Amino acid sequence: MQLEKLFEMQKALDSHIQEKHGLMAEDLVNRKILALLVEIGELANETRCFKFWSVKPSSTKEVILEEFVDGIHFILSLGIECDFHDRELVMRRTEASMNLTEQFLAIYELVGNFQKNRGFNEYQALWEGYLQLASLLGLSSEEIEQAYFAKNEVNYQRQENNY
Repeated sequence: MQLEKLFEMQKALDSHIQEKHGLMAEDLVNRKILALLVEIGELANETRCFKFWSVKPSSTKEVILEEFVDGIHFILSLGIECDFHDRELVMRRTEASMNLTEQFLAIYELVGNFQKNRGFNEYQALWEGYLQLASLLGLSSEEIEQAYFAKNEVNYQRQENNY
């Protein structure tokens, strides 16, 4: 994954949004953390991995990929807010040892750890956990990157249309 390019694109989008909405001087970390948690919940809902009471299948891979990428936007944005975008992230995609439900719960915990400490190690761990989720979902780095590019464009269009 071309993280440098993704950070660059996200930084431009964040600046556009913050300027348009007069948020340049505001600390948005907690709002972005909450937004990330909501997006993770929306992704979990589309996978239906926790819905033991239902036989309805998960959403299509395209829907899941789009929801996954929404999370990527906020993880990148948090890295920018905390000045981690210039630091070298080690993007390890290890074999997941958990099932989807367990991985979602682990990610919520990683987000909570990051929210409490706002440290680089916690940020790195959040990335790793989120990439393990990508592996469990069968999403490749290339698919994620292409979906990010497409959603970034949609996000600009939404801003122009006063979304």
